[in-house]
Amino acid sequence: MRRRPAAFFDVDGTVINATSMFRFLEFRLAAEGHPPSAYRHERQRLKAMTAAGVPRSETNRAYFASYAGADVRAVAALAEEWFRAELDRGGFYNDQVVEALRAHRRAGDLIVLVSGSFRDCLAPIARHLDADVVLCTDPETAHGRYTGRVARPMIGEAKAEAIHALTDRAALDLTASTSYGDHVSDLPLLRTTGRAVVVGEDPEMREQARRHNWPLWPRLSPDSQLAHSHGSYVRAHDGKPRG
Repeated sequence: MRRRPAAFFDVDGTVINATSMFRFLEFRLAAEGHPPSAYRHERQRLKAMTAAGVPRSETNRAYFASYAGADVRAVAALAEEWFRAELDRGGFYNDQVVEALRAHRRAGDLIVLVSGSFRDCLAPIARHLDADVVLCTDPETAHGRYTGRVARPMIGEAKAEAIHALTDRAALDLTASTSYGDHVSDLPLLRTTGRAVVVGEDPEMREQARRHNWPLWPRLSPDSQLAHSHGSYVRAHDGKPRG
């Protein structure tokens, strides 16, 4: 069987100029009628874990703990609204990366999004970009609600393992494939393919790019994106719960 090349894309900070889980969390809490302080408190809690050296996989688990009891269908519906709001706001996508994705698709490569984010956030992005496969964190659900638990976040080595499993199922040629990422947790992803591209200004990633002769691509400043969006979700919903 002839093996097919693929293009593997990290999402947050690579395909999009934002962190989908946090931007969606801000949107969801505002839509549910929580004050802005609720998002700030949760964001600071997770940032403090990162500053204390807690592994990214564990902060990912901690993020999903806040979803315990949330209705799966309601979260999915809010994610669709969030995505439309992001598109309306503008600056959501990294245009250079999206153009590369489209070029890979025209060349016949399998388009795969690989992300620590979850399917509700990623589904509208994947549909909009016509991605073929989404490999992501899948929070546990029971009886139509999130339990707040995650078996294994799609972070670090989990990305490489998921890619190798997909390669076996889909008969992919990894040496002819390309991967894109922006964070050190993406290194296992970038090392799986014959070609890799580093997106962004992370110093450690820039050093890795120099060491491996990987191309370096820019992205918009996340600080400017955050400043652009700050408070907009709260204003949009006037702090009122959704019916």
